[in-house]
Amino acid sequence: MRAATYSAYAADNSRLSVGEVLDPKVGPGQVLIEVRAAGVNPVDWKVMAGGLDGMMDAVFPVIPGWDVAGVVRGAGPDTPEFGAGDEVMAYARKDVIQAGTFAQFVTVSARDVARKPAALDWAQAGGLPLAGLTALRCLEALDVGPRDSLLVHAAAGGVGSMAVQIARARGARVIGTASERNHDYVRSLGAEPVTYGDGLADRVRALAPEGVTTVLDGHGGQLSVTLAVLAEGGRHVSIADPEAARQGGRWIWVRPDGAKLAELADLVDEGALTVEVAQTFPLAEVAAAFDLSRTGRMRGKLVIVP
Repeated sequence: MRAATYSAYAADNSRLSVGEVLDPKVGPGQVLIEVRAAGVNPVDWKVMAGGLDGMMDAVFPVIPGWDVAGVVRGAGPDTPEFGAGDEVMAYARKDVIQAGTFAQFVTVSARDVARKPAALDWAQAGGLPLAGLTALRCLEALDVGPRDSLLVHAAAGGVGSMAVQIARARGARVIGTASERNHDYVRSLGAEPVTYGDGLADRVRALAPEGVTTVLDGHGGQLSVTLAVLAEGGRHVSIADPEAARQGGRWIWVRPDGAKLAELADLVDEGALTVEVAQTFPLAEVAAAFDLSRTGRMRGKLVIVP
């Protein structure tokens, strides 16, 4: 099969290439998915740069990618949950960095797989799992509900945009930081937009004079603002700043979870959640997708379409 691979850690795309590799083997409890779309996440190029070297082992050459949407083409022994032809999606992170989703086929544990909602096209479904599960885990950690006000840092990004929608579905008031060009988009998701940068804490306090009860930091580098705008007894989490855990909050690292992914699919079917796709790339242009992701300047998700 064709796949993107890198032969060693590198901070740039110098070790990244696309070519033929062996087809994956399908073990007990696994499904073989023909990849129709695979979301690009900042973690993909950060892992390629060695960002998780002290946490996870890598076996080179590595196929990057942790998001997938596609069609089941086979299953290992004792895997009754799925059959050939099922349209599915998954957050496909494994215990070892090696066999990712930027390929024509990938094997995934059945427990991490959910059925693709009909309301999403392939690119949208491929961009949902990691960002959607991260947003859901953050909101569950914050216990966000109808009595809460939530500040989302980077509300126009992949995780932020989904967090806004899920929080609104839970009845919370949401304030979201974004560049001015994305204010209409953030507003369309149900949040009150504020411009990030100098004076952000004052702008948030102008909207919520008593402070907000919860904060989700999807960007990093925002801890001082978070602490400045939290109401007494407020809760905060970050997906980008471990220091949050040392300042009364939590640092969130999402787990693969098919059951939770099915909950997100239900929200999609109910019309409460959708996925904004900024741009799609063929498999041969993974490097270009990584370059764009590194800028941090897109709205929504980047997706590889093999």
